[in-house]
Amino acid sequence: MVRAADRAKNPTRSSVWLEQDKESRAARGVSGGSGPAGLDRERIVAASIRMLDEDGLAKLSMRRLATELNVTAMSLYWYVDTKDDIIEYVIDSCYEEIDLAEIAAADGWRERIRVLALAYRRMLVRHPWMSACMGQYLNVGPNAIAVGNEMQRAIRDTGLPLSRVPSAMSAVFQFVYGYGTIEGQFGRVAEQAGMSQDDFYTDTIKAFREEDQFKEAIEDMSCLLDERLSHGTVEQIWDRDFLYALDVLIAGIEVMVERGRGEAAAESAQRA
Repeated sequence: MVRAADRAKNPTRSSVWLEQDKESRAARGVSGGSGPAGLDRERIVAASIRMLDEDGLAKLSMRRLATELNVTAMSLYWYVDTKDDIIEYVIDSCYEEIDLAEIAAADGWRERIRVLALAYRRMLVRHPWMSACMGQYLNVGPNAIAVGNEMQRAIRDTGLPLSRVPSAMSAVFQFVYGYGTIEGQFGRVAEQAGMSQDDFYTDTIKAFREEDQFKEAIEDMSCLLDERLSHGTVEQIWDRDFLYALDVLIAGIEVMVERGRGEAAAESAQRA
């Protein structure tokens, strides 16, 4: 495993997935052998996800995890060396929730992007703590790579030149990341307030609009606020806005594909 001291010395290789002693890691990841009875990495990861979903990143610790699993804290160190190891395994396990077969079976690149984007968004909303981990870890586990591969295949099928594929992938992933992060955090805040999302949203907008200091500033958006409050539930608003924004993004990719074809044709004509 990647020890804390090793992470500090060599941050570019500070990932459990880049550990040099892969055979040792694999052996420690399975149950049985000389490891603690009844404990394996799968159980550790599943318990960690439950704890993270309930309490967030700040409250995850080796001691609390051991208590959840009814084992000693030292038992965990047979499978992981640090909490960072656990988080990396947990992140990749969450990516496994995205149904790759469903994406591959979708009709055409547009629908494949839609299916993947919706699945990615739902994963982020189910696990609000995931967003904070993005960028802190290399995120190069097998499931994360598999999801990335599905996206790059869909983007390459658009007809964009290879040099533009990473940019288009970033547009999709970053859009979904931002949307799913806000949606997930809003749900968590409402839950912590002991309210439904609908009640929390309605009360918040009402309080905002009743404040004298904001009345002039939000005058131009009053019609938008009215439309939102009359549209339906917060869940319906999340879905509506997400799907429309995704359509806008896909339409933008289509425009860029056509623009690229036009530029290529113009260059070819000049050379002729």
